[in-house]
Amino acid sequence: MGKIIAIGGGEIRDLETLPIDKEIVKLTGKKNPKALFIPTASGDAEGYWQTFQKVYGETLRCKPEVLYLIREHLEKSEIEERILSSDLIYVGGGNTLKMLKIWHKNGVDKLLTRAYEKGIVLSGLSAGAICWFRYGCSDSRRFSNPEDASFMRIKGLNLVNLTVSPHHIREKHRDKGLIKLMKNTPGMAIALDDNCAIEIIDSKYRIISSKKEAGAKKVYYFHGKPHEEKIKPKEDYNPISQLLEKA
Repeated sequence: MGKIIAIGGGEIRDLETLPIDKEIVKLTGKKNPKALFIPTASGDAEGYWQTFQKVYGETLRCKPEVLYLIREHLEKSEIEERILSSDLIYVGGGNTLKMLKIWHKNGVDKLLTRAYEKGIVLSGLSAGAICWFRYGCSDSRRFSNPEDASFMRIKGLNLVNLTVSPHHIREKHRDKGLIKLMKNTPGMAIALDDNCAIEIIDSKYRIISSKKEAGAKKVYYFHGKPHEEKIKPKEDYNPISQLLEKA
C-alpha cells in the first residue's frame, strides 16, 4: 500500500505546514510513529535536523531519527535498517540533483522504493516532494551557479507517473519554467504552491493545504498547446486516472 505526501514548500520551523505534517503522522496509523528525517539535499544541515526534532518530536510526538549520508559513512545494512524500520520518512529540501546522485551511490533509491511497497509513509518538501515522482522541475543548477535561474528535468524514483514542481506561489518564474519544461516532457505535471501538498494513497489522490490561498494546478500540453487547470484542495479522494486526463 503506497502512501505519499509531497509538499510544495513552506517553513517547517515556523509551523507553516503543520496541518500537512499532522496528516503525514496520521497516515501511519500510530500514536508515536518512528519518523526518519533524510536531509541529504541540504548537505545534512544540522539545523534542519534540529528543527525536525522539535516539530515531529516535541510537537507531533513522533520518535525522530536522522539518516546522514554525507556527515556519516554508514554500512549499507545500517542504512537499510533505518529506512525499512521507519513508520514515516520525511525528505528535506535543497539540491535535488545532488541528493539523488548520493542516494543512487548508497542504494537509498532502491530502499525507498521498498519502503513505498511496504506501506511506509513517504513525505517531504521541495526536493523532498520532487523525488518520489517520475520527473521533477528543479532549479538545482543554481547551487553551483547562483546566477543560473533555469530549470531542469530531473528523474525521480518514478513511484507515481507525474512531474512535480514546487514553490509556485512564492517563485512566480516557475510558471513559465514549468511550461517550457513540459513542452518536451511526456504526461502531466502538478505545480504545487508553498503550504500545499498532493496526498496519494495507492491509486487515489487529493490536494491538501495549510493556508487558504495555497493550491495546485495541472500543467500539460494538448495538441501542441500548453494548458493549465487549477486543482482545489478537497477532503475527498479521487482516482489518479482523473488527474492524468487531458482536456
